Amino acid sequence: MSLNNSKNKNNLLYVNDVLGTYKSKPHGIKALSKYKNWFPIKASPALAGICADLMGDGHLQGPPKWRIDYTSKSIQELNRFENEIYTLFGVKGKIRDCTTNKYSTMNLGVNNKPLARILKLIGVPYGAKVLIDFRIPDWIIKNKELFSRYINRLFSCEGCVDLQNRYIEIKMYKRIELLEEGISFFKDIKQNLSVYYEISTTNPFFEKRCNLRKDGIKTKGVKLKIKKKDSLMKFRKYIGFDDPAKKIKLNRILEE
Repeated sequence: MSLNNSKNKNNLLYVNDVLGTYKSKPHGIKALSKYKNWFPIKASPALAGICADLMGDGHLQGPPKWRIDYTSKSIQELNRFENEIYTLFGVKGKIRDCTTNKYSTMNLGVNNKPLARILKLIGVPYGAKVLIDFRIPDWIIKNKELFSRYINRLFSCEGCVDLQNRYIEIKMYKRIELLEEGISFFKDIKQNLSVYYEISTTNPFFEKRCNLRKDGIKTKGVKLKIKKKDSLMKFRKYIGFDDPAKKIKLNRILEE
């Protein structure tokens, strides 16, 4: 397998970057031999969206399993995510019912260890996101187009539209010890929505109540709201929702 590492500012990863995550180079070469057409891994809106999906409704499992999961009540949404993965990497997943929750959700699982390693290297956190610190990857936050797609997908996963009070809200949970890190994540969103699109938001804030997980760990929601009508209109114009229900609700509060 060629180890060509020719440099380009749009290239995020080369073969050698991923080989370095394996215990031995021969093992890595064997594992990656079927996927040499993936390299170099290039920055794109589609890849930025996948990162947001995995930071939202998805999950990246680290060693030793190295796999991807994406959860939704909608089979169409699971198919959309799978199509994004397939278009970039030619990899398919399997859909199954989730039996561990009461929300009647389904899970798309993608068992591909090289892909999972790549996603970790480009900034997707692995493990329980509520328990770890992570930020928006630099390659996304420094590019207006990539940031737009990332926010579109993150808000489609984690955002909601309040019809009565006419605002968009995004909320993500963090363990109590990581609340300040959660605030920093939302500050990055606030700052770049303003810089790129002149969309104003509230300052990030904590919800009042604490949640106690089954494992005894306390968590709290970190929130951000978009309330001003001109900012809501800019959000619809420049970012928007993929989620059909949220799209309809946003149209309603702007057109009534």
